[in-house]
Amino acid sequence: MTVDQPRSLHLAAHFPGAGGPAAWSDSPVSSQIDFASFEHLARTAERGLFDFFFLAEGLRLREHKGLVHDLDVAGRPESITLLNALAAVTDRLGLAATVNVSFNEPYELARRLSSLDHLSSGRAGWNVVTSSDAFTGENFRRGGCPDRVDRYTRAAEFIATARELWDSWTPDGQPRPIFRSGQHFAVQGEFTVPRSPQGHPVVIQSGDSDEGREFAAAFADVAFTRHGTLDAGRAFYADVKARLAAYGRQPSDLKIMPGVTFVLGASDAEARERAAAIRHEQISPERALLVLEQVWGRDLSSYDPDGPLPEIDPEPDVLLTQGLTQTGDPLETAARWRELSRAKGLSIRQTVIEATTGQSFVGTARSIASAMADFVSQGAADGFLLVPHLTPGDLDEFVDEVVPLLQERGVFRTCYSGTTLRAHLGLAQPVWKG
Repeated sequence: MTVDQPRSLHLAAHFPGAGGPAAWSDSPVSSQIDFASFEHLARTAERGLFDFFFLAEGLRLREHKGLVHDLDVAGRPESITLLNALAAVTDRLGLAATVNVSFNEPYELARRLSSLDHLSSGRAGWNVVTSSDAFTGENFRRGGCPDRVDRYTRAAEFIATARELWDSWTPDGQPRPIFRSGQHFAVQGEFTVPRSPQGHPVVIQSGDSDEGREFAAAFADVAFTRHGTLDAGRAFYADVKARLAAYGRQPSDLKIMPGVTFVLGASDAEARERAAAIRHEQISPERALLVLEQVWGRDLSSYDPDGPLPEIDPEPDVLLTQGLTQTGDPLETAARWRELSRAKGLSIRQTVIEATTGQSFVGTARSIASAMADFVSQGAADGFLLVPHLTPGDLDEFVDEVVPLLQERGVFRTCYSGTTLRAHLGLAQPVWKG
């Protein structure tokens, strides 16, 4: 009789922006510009033997009702520049950046990512995102943005072009010219960077739409997702993994990693109290109204955040916040929030707190380790992208308290067995296509 071995899980650390989930005042290193902030979180992630460190991207400061309302991820240095610097102060940790394919060109970006892969000895990752946001497009020479229907076709051609560039050097170090002419890109010439240690940097994708899931199955090595329950996670996991076969891929070729938060306490009750206090701090009265206005598409500044939700319906075609991707139908969201508010007797602020809280592990270090292991063993994830509440020091607590318990359970590494991000993730080296 054989005993099933526990499934190993993967961990990554996200450096959030200044708005939203991050609280900076609790940390002695509290700047989203100072390199020390990024170095601290990256070194902590490497000490915890994480697979990779992840940076989001913002290409324009968001505006709400015509005024800049937060810095978010746009108020800090460019991501690949940061990761090249972090490559010098880390040894094994993967380094992944979000880069938008709607406002970049394949040759230039393939060169930057290949350079990062060389300088880090094979630790580069690329989170592929698209944009249908004309407001952001105003920062670029061609203005506007691709039509929504073209977003994924452009992204697919972008990745195919980048991979052709990465494969244009032979394994023995000889450059070969490429001649590619497609719907969106035409490239003719020679790539200036030899084939990098990983062959291709790891490709990451996030998106819950049907198009996004299909794109992940076709192109991605890692997929980020947001799901608030085990059942929702299992459904997403099963659906995306089932799509891989159509592209000649195995389930192990794609790692699914939900973005999650965590709150630790000496007891589960203490952790729940702490989590409630954190969310109360994150969603101030002013921010609660701002979030409500983003859904309603109306100026709601006259409403009391501690009062009931508006009786008026949203204006579905009005965007008061520029630079923010709207997800879901506003009328459906409003109906869901009203039902939640009525069922629990919640105010505007309380409703926003409860409705916008994503997947979070709350409890003692032991209960969180157990819950994470269960999530993976029950087919809801291959690992997790951790989003700390406090930046950058909050991850230290997880590394010191939860990681040893995951190792004790046999579901997390006790040392790095490889040197590249692909090795950490258990992904095969891309076969050179000559």
